[in-house]
Amino acid sequence: MFSNYLIGLREGLEASLIVCILVAYLVKTGNKDKLVPLWLGVGLAAALSLAFGAGLEFGTQELTFTAQEAIGGALSIIAVGLVTWMVFWMKRTARNLKSELQGKLDAALAMGTGALVTTAFLAVGREGLETSLFVWRSVHAAGDGAGPLIGVLLGIGSSIVLGWLFYRGALRINLSKFFTWTGGLLVVVAAGVLAYGVHDLQEADFLPGLTSKAFDISETIPPDSWYGTLLKGTVNFQPDPTVLQVVVWALYLIPVLALFLAPSPLFKRTGAEPQREPHTS
Repeated sequence: MFSNYLIGLREGLEASLIVCILVAYLVKTGNKDKLVPLWLGVGLAAALSLAFGAGLEFGTQELTFTAQEAIGGALSIIAVGLVTWMVFWMKRTARNLKSELQGKLDAALAMGTGALVTTAFLAVGREGLETSLFVWRSVHAAGDGAGPLIGVLLGIGSSIVLGWLFYRGALRINLSKFFTWTGGLLVVVAAGVLAYGVHDLQEADFLPGLTSKAFDISETIPPDSWYGTLLKGTVNFQPDPTVLQVVVWALYLIPVLALFLAPSPLFKRTGAEPQREPHTS
């Protein structure tokens, strides 16, 4: 549940910050009358994300077991790729995100209402689609009932509250450190989702080695125990992974996490600084 809360919080906060920047800029530039098309674009993006998630959930239920596992495994790999790109992109461009969005908003205002709706839709929609895909795979990987979904909803709810507090000027945090720590944790979660996807592809006979277990500590850490459930819910731990799962997990986690946490000069120059939008009524 914690890993899914983290996903909802991290992804939701990115979307909330984008909306806060757009709203604050319109208010400060005397374009309050343009808030309606802005919120229309945000609402359409949210509706698309929900529809995409529902399509993933219900659109695969009528498929055969092999097809479900093959699609699930492939989507796990895609989700991990998107999340990996996202955490590196945010670490590199967070400082310039505000000016970039404001530039796009100026261009949209000059073009008209339709362009403004489209700008808001695209800015929020990308985050929403990424979140829907990664959440869907993470929830299925956790596989312990409604807990993962509740965690996601709590995380998104928390992000909305934080976004509102940022806008009102009531909260300041170091966004650089926040995105670095949560990004590192998401890399760990993504490694588990990737290993889960490999297992799906093995069950679908797309990859070999389903019966070749790296180890089996099910008696030491029973999957149905509270600590087994906790480990599975936080880092997608599996007590009896295949050799291929362990190899892929290690080949992803070690270099990606090391690269993400490395004090790169590029990231130092463009690291996010805490920002505060003044309250505008």
